[in-house]
Amino acid sequence: MRDLLVILVVVLLVFGTKKLRSLGSDLGSAVKGFKKAVADPAPPPPQAQVDAEFPEVIESRSREREAQDRP
Repeated sequence: MRDLLVILVVVLLVFGTKKLRSLGSDLGSAVKGFKKAVADPAPPPPQAQVDAEFPEVIESRSREREAQDRP
């Protein structure tokens, strides 16, 4: 128990109270976000949004459709 107290004092001296407070809040928000993501997975994005991110995919698909339409 005494060793743990010594380690805590050393960490407090090295990082300071402000840094430890921000580190704790960042860690807490990261854990909360992870738990939320695991509990409620997001549905996959619709195909239109994926295509909008990659215009070259749209162009290649339109060329494929034109080639199929030709006799």
